[in-house]
Amino acid sequence: MSALRWGIIGCGAVTERKSGPAYQQTPGFELAAVMRRDAALAADYAQRHGVPRWFDDAEALIRDPGIDAVYIATPPDSHLHYALKVAAAGKPCCVEKPMAPSHAECLAMLDAFDKAGLPLFVAYYRRSLPRFEQVRAWLAEGRIGAPRHIHWQLARTPGPDDLAGHYRWRTDARIAPGGYFDDLASHGLNLFSHFFGEVAQAGGSSANQQGLYTACDAVSAAWRYRSGVTGSGSWHFGSFERADRVEITGSAGKITFSVFDEHALQLSTADGGERLEIPNPQHIQQHHVANMRTHLQGGARHPSCGDSAAHTAWMMDRILGKTGA
Repeated sequence: MSALRWGIIGCGAVTERKSGPAYQQTPGFELAAVMRRDAALAADYAQRHGVPRWFDDAEALIRDPGIDAVYIATPPDSHLHYALKVAAAGKPCCVEKPMAPSHAECLAMLDAFDKAGLPLFVAYYRRSLPRFEQVRAWLAEGRIGAPRHIHWQLARTPGPDDLAGHYRWRTDARIAPGGYFDDLASHGLNLFSHFFGEVAQAGGSSANQQGLYTACDAVSAAWRYRSGVTGSGSWHFGSFERADRVEITGSAGKITFSVFDEHALQLSTADGGERLEIPNPQHIQQHHVANMRTHLQGGARHPSCGDSAAHTAWMMDRILGKTGA
C-alpha cells in the first residue's frame, strides 16, 4: 500500500522534535506538507525538515487531494474550527492536546467525526509511552494490591516570559482559563484515566496568585473514578522550586513516578521493591504515531482517541468550575 500522506497545520515548536519527525519516520506514513500562516516560516520549516510542500492557508492544505490525513498542532482555541473542516473533507485527523478549551467543543468535534465515520486521535502521547505502560502493567498484575488513591504534585517556577509580561497563549484566560494547568495537567489527568478508567466526580479550586497573566496559576482538585479509586492533585506555577511527583497507593504497596521528568519508576511493597529506568524516545510522539498507523491499518484501537480526550476536558471543566460543566 502507498504511504498515508499527512499534512500539519501549525508547524510550531511542538512539531520540531516531538511530533513532526515521528510522522516522517513511521513506516507507512509520509509528512507531505506543512502549513503556517507566515509563509516564510512555513517555507523555512519545510526546507529544514525535508517536507516537499508548504502552505500558508489551512483550508488549502485540508482540501488538497495530495493530503490524506491532517494533524492539527495549533493552539486549542482553533482546534474545533479546523477539525470540523477536516471532518467535512473526509480525512482522518489527529489534534494536539488539550483537545479544545471546553468539553462542549470536544463533543462537537466527536459528533462531526462520528457522523463522517472517521477516526479522531488526540496527542495524549503518554498513553503510548513504554514507561507508563510499565506502570499500567504493575497495576494490572496486582503488584500493589488493590489501588486506593493517586496523588500528583506539579510545581514550576515562573518563567522569564511570565516575569517579563510577554504574551503566551498558555497564560491567556480566553484560550486557557487554567493557564499552565490546561496545557500540562491535562497530560497527567488523561494518563491516569488510562490507568483507572472514567472519573465519576471531580471538583477543585483555582486562583491567580501572582498576577503575572490573566489565567490561573494555582489549582487544586479532588476526584473519584467509577472504579472507586480516589485522586487528588495540586498544580502551582509560582513556586520557588520544581516538583513532579505522582504516588499511587494500594492495599499492598505503592508506585511512584513523574509525569514529565524521566525519573526512575519506583515500586515499593512490604517485601521490597523495584526500580526501573525507562527513557523516552528521542521523538516523544513516536509510539503515539506508530499506534495511529496500527489503528488505521485495522489493528488495535489507539489508546488516545477523541472520546477519552473529551472525558479529560469534562474533568478539567469540573475542576475549574466552568459554567455548564
